[in-house]
Amino acid sequence: MNIAIETLPEALRKPKPQGKALGFGSLFTDHMFVMEYDKGEGWHDARITRYQNFSFDPAAMVFHYGQAIFEGLKAYRGADNNIFLFRPKDNLARMNISATRMCMPTFAVDEVFQCLQTLLRTEQDWVPDAQGASLYIRPTMIATEAGLGVRPAKKYLFFIILTPVGAYYPEGFNPVKIFVTDKYVRAVPGGVGTAKTAGNYAASITAAVEAQQQGFTQVLWLDAVHRKYVEEVGTMNIFFVIGDEIITPPLGGSILAGITRDSVIKLLGDWGRSVVERPITIDEVFAASANGQLHEVFGTGTAAVISPVGSLFYKGTSCAVNNGKTGAIAQRLFTELQDIQHGRQPESHGWVVKL
Repeated sequence: MNIAIETLPEALRKPKPQGKALGFGSLFTDHMFVMEYDKGEGWHDARITRYQNFSFDPAAMVFHYGQAIFEGLKAYRGADNNIFLFRPKDNLARMNISATRMCMPTFAVDEVFQCLQTLLRTEQDWVPDAQGASLYIRPTMIATEAGLGVRPAKKYLFFIILTPVGAYYPEGFNPVKIFVTDKYVRAVPGGVGTAKTAGNYAASITAAVEAQQQGFTQVLWLDAVHRKYVEEVGTMNIFFVIGDEIITPPLGGSILAGITRDSVIKLLGDWGRSVVERPITIDEVFAASANGQLHEVFGTGTAAVISPVGSLFYKGTSCAVNNGKTGAIAQRLFTELQDIQHGRQPESHGWVVKL
């Protein structure tokens, strides 16, 4: 894919934030990648340009019918000042799965990955070197055709923006408090739960706000049919260590197939620990807590990597997990994943790509 590159003069570029000033998703780099799609022509006009506003017709179909998908991955500054990516093509391949479900055009993963690498080389000074920091990468696709009528759009915009980030949760790598909701549901089998589409996240906001107002960090969703089987946290897949088993809900059509989730399952396999993918009810989790068998709970996701859970709250009852402390498995997973992502530890799965 031919890419036009137009960069800002050094004098017009933004200052780079340092350390604790990073936050999450609030400051963006100087440049972005953009390409357009027209039915019959395909993807065209690939370019790296300055970070800037878009201008859309008020009838752009994304505003009315919600054809919007995105991904999230990271670039890490590691040993000898090298920059590493973690499973980038898997994220782009998953974006194509989302596109297919939302009746949007797919793209050639290898070509878009080359465009991403070009963008990262342009913005490599933005990859932070602070402990636990990274450059978050947000590929996005939206429908831009102006028109009313429920059908697939004929025009789309694909873009990639970058933001240097610190810890996703204010707690950092410390146990979080999770609110379990049976009032709201996130997705149903046959719906769009397996797609990383904007509407899924919009639908989750009310429950998240209500949980945060009560002092909780995130929401744990139950299945939409029985309202008892655990599915996922708003921004993470979820794992339970009960007795000698490590359990995570299966991918049954309503749960996002997390890249970090898959990495954790494979990494645990490398350690000789198998993960049981099976339905698990919230009542089973609380019963395991009551009889002393619930040893750890942790979430997995690109933003937070590994997030230990210190307590769960459900129907007026709270259960502490590991006395509110980070468990040994979560700690080891976090450390090893960070070491792999920053190029400090070798791995055998072909996950890490050096820029």
